Amino acid sequence: MRAMILAAGRGERMRPLTDHTPKVLLKVGGKPLVQWHVEELWRAGFEQIVINHAWLGDQIEKALGNGTRFGPRIVYSPEEQALETAGGITKALPLLGTQPFLVVNGDIFTNFDFGRLVPRLAALAADRLLAHLVLVDNPPHHPEGDFTLRETRVEAEGDARLTFSGIGIYQPQLFASVAAGGRAQLAPLLRAAMGERRVSGEKHTGLWFDVGTPERLTELNRMLADPDRSEFA
Repeated sequence: MRAMILAAGRGERMRPLTDHTPKVLLKVGGKPLVQWHVEELWRAGFEQIVINHAWLGDQIEKALGNGTRFGPRIVYSPEEQALETAGGITKALPLLGTQPFLVVNGDIFTNFDFGRLVPRLAALAADRLLAHLVLVDNPPHHPEGDFTLRETRVEAEGDARLTFSGIGIYQPQLFASVAAGGRAQLAPLLRAAMGERRVSGEKHTGLWFDVGTPERLTELNRMLADPDRSEFA
């Protein structure tokens, strides 16, 4: 099974912390943010991980190497300039293969069990779906949400909106319209697939944190250091 960690963003909102350090290498709970994802993906059974990078990507490769000390095999998809989410995934498709794969944003922190998505990888093709998304309650900085979850189907419109967590599994065919090496956003592709009723989803009610600003990073580290917060264990 293969997974991808998105790590190409410049981290403008995280400056000045990201002026000399990639956002995914900022420390959370004493270790780089991206290391949490690598270890949890390995624990869930993902044996190969692709990481894309653009800004200071050599630091990411130096920090993680080929992945052997963490478990999985890590390969890299460098971008001269960040290609946005769909563009970055499309460029990495030769490394991801022809089967459904998992993608996680490198700048989130969560206790979501990636193993929950393993059965969905096979079910995606069987159910003729193009994507399966993990949604969460809307955080204070994104109160309007992104999509609506109706039982197991994700829809673009609706009243009870939730936020896309940055965790999903995808069929390679979802990216068929994206030119290799071109910039492209993920949301339009997902909305088109939702229009065809080909996106399923689930809600994660546990810990999820968008580590998007220095203030949120400080808050997260403060919470992780609190011995009374058992949900962070």
